[in-house]
Amino acid sequence: MRTPVLLLTLMLSGIAVAAAPTDRPPELKPAPDGVPGPDDAPAVTITPSSQGRVVEYRANGRLYMLKVIPKVGKPYYLIDQDGTGQFARRDTLGSGVQPPMWVIKEF
Repeated sequence: MRTPVLLLTLMLSGIAVAAAPTDRPPELKPAPDGVPGPDDAPAVTITPSSQGRVVEYRANGRLYMLKVIPKVGKPYYLIDQDGTGQFARRDTLGSGVQPPMWVIKEF
């Protein structure tokens, strides 16, 4: 009993797929002004020095972040959060949210 129902279902689905319209999507139009595109990607400049490297990140020609990679030590970031040119140091790019931690038992 199941075999004829299965065969009938497969035949009907094949007919439905064959009858599906093969229309092409409408032609693509350019994005309106103000919508970021591939040309608006941040520009990255890597500057090597004797003490390490500095990676500069720019968007729309404005420097907004520096990644300092010293030869000795951990890399850190300098971020201009307000756009004022004042850079604040951050050791990671994490969200800064830390879950609360309590000591349950000490050994």
